[in-house]
Amino acid sequence: MKQKDITELLDEPACAHNTKSKSGCAKPKPGATAGGCAFDGAQIALLPIADVAHIVHGPIACAGSSWDNRGTRSSGPRLYRVGMTTDLTEQDVIMGRGEKRLFHSIKQAVEDHAPAAVFVYNTCVPALIGDDIDAVCKEAEKRWGTPVVPVDAAGFYGTKNLGNRIAGESMVKHVCGTREPDPVPETTDGRTIHDVTLIGEYNIAGELWHVLPLLDELGLRVLCTLSGDARYREVQTMHRSRVNMMVCSKAMINVARKLEEAFGTPWFEGSFYGVRDVSQALRDFARLINDPDLAQRTETVIAREEAKIDIALEPWREQLRGKKVLLYTGGVKSWSVIAALQDLGMEVVATGTKKSTEDDKARIRELMGRDAVMIEDGNPRALIKIVRDNDVDVLIAGGRNMYTALKARIPFLDINQERDFGYAGYDGMVELARQLVLTIDSPVWDAVRTPAPWAKARVVKPLDVRGDMPTADDRGTQIESSVGA
Repeated sequence: MKQKDITELLDEPACAHNTKSKSGCAKPKPGATAGGCAFDGAQIALLPIADVAHIVHGPIACAGSSWDNRGTRSSGPRLYRVGMTTDLTEQDVIMGRGEKRLFHSIKQAVEDHAPAAVFVYNTCVPALIGDDIDAVCKEAEKRWGTPVVPVDAAGFYGTKNLGNRIAGESMVKHVCGTREPDPVPETTDGRTIHDVTLIGEYNIAGELWHVLPLLDELGLRVLCTLSGDARYREVQTMHRSRVNMMVCSKAMINVARKLEEAFGTPWFEGSFYGVRDVSQALRDFARLINDPDLAQRTETVIAREEAKIDIALEPWREQLRGKKVLLYTGGVKSWSVIAALQDLGMEVVATGTKKSTEDDKARIRELMGRDAVMIEDGNPRALIKIVRDNDVDVLIAGGRNMYTALKARIPFLDINQERDFGYAGYDGMVELARQLVLTIDSPVWDAVRTPAPWAKARVVKPLDVRGDMPTADDRGTQIESSVGA
C-alpha cells in the first residue's frame, strides 16, 4: 500500500478527530502497534465472514499468534475457523519465492475447500521484500474463477484501527456492488420490507442473534452485517441498503461514508447495549427510512419489549442498585455499556477512553455529567488505585486486565471480544445483569480477602527500637510460635 493511501485512510472526514485537527487521526508512531498492528486489525475485522478462505501471507507466527482472537460465531459455514498461511521461511525470502508460495496456497484453498472467495492478508515480510499480492490475486482469480481479494495491511503500516479501515476499504473497492440482492419477499400482512446493513457488528458470543428477531418483526431485512456471521454474497449487496447502522464507532467508518457518497445511503451511529440504546437504534432506523407505518410498528414493539424487560430485570436491579463499577474499555463500549449499567441502577465511577473518539467522549459526558472521570492510560496501578479510592464493587474490562483484578482480589467481568456471553439487545441485558450478580456475590471474594488461618495465629516478635536483629533466643521464640500455630 502506498503512503498516500495510508494518509487518505487516516484523514477520515467522518471521524471526529478531524474536527480538532486538519491532520486527521494520529499517524503511526514507533511502538504504536504494541496494542495490535494493522494486519491484526484487518484480520479480525474480516475473519467473521464465515464462508471465505482467509490466507495470511507471511511467516507462520503472523497467523499462529493472532488466529481466532475474536469470539465471533457463525450460524452456518465453519471455513473461517480454518487457519491458512503461506508460512514463508528465510529461504523463501532469500530466493524470492513468496509470490509463488502464495499462488499455490490459493490453489490449495480453492481445490480443497471450494470457498465463496479467498481473502489474502499481506504482512510485514512480503511487504518489505515487495511481493505483488494484487497481481497474484488477479491471476489466481482468472485461473480458478473464484474471487480473490487482496487485503494489503502489513503490520508496520500502523495501528489496529488503521487495519480496520484498510479491511473496509478492501471490501468497498473489491466486493461491495458486485452482486444484486435477492428479491424482497412478499408479506402476508401488507408490510413493506426495507433493507438495512450493520457495519462494525461482529456477533461476539452470538449477541447479534439477540437483535435479528426484532429487526425481522419490524420488516427490516439485514442485507449484511460487516462482518459478524456474514457471507461473501451478502457483502456484495451492501450498496442496496436503505440505511446503514455504524455499530462500532472507529472500525470501518470509512465504509459507511463511502457507501453514502457512492449510493446515497444514510447512516447513523448506534448501540445495541442497554435498553435505552436498543430502543433508540430501532427508532433511528424508522426515522431515516421515513415510513410512517414502520415508525408506528417500531413504537409498538419498543413499548412491548421495554415492559417485558423491565419485569425481567427488577429482581436483578434489587441486587445491583447502588453498586459501583469501574469500566475500562474503549470505542463504542466506553459509552454504550455505561447506559446499560445505569439501566441496572449501578454507578459508573470512571470509564476508559483510550480508543474512543471525541463523539464517544461527548456521549460519556452526557451520561455521566461534565465531571466524568475518563481514563486514558489504564496501567494496573492506576486502575487498582481508583478501585480502592472509590470502593468499587466490580471492574469491567478486557481480558488483559483480568489478572490484574484477580491478583488484587477485585471482582472482574470480561466485556471485550473474548467473552463467552452476549450482552446486546433486550435479552442481553438480562444476561449482563445475571453475570454481574454472579461475579459480585461470588463467595470466593470473602474467602480470598480473609487472612489464612496460619497467618492469623503467627506471632512474630518485633525488632527493638534500635533496629538490632533478634537474638538467638528471640528467633527461637518466633519459630516455636509459628510451628505451634
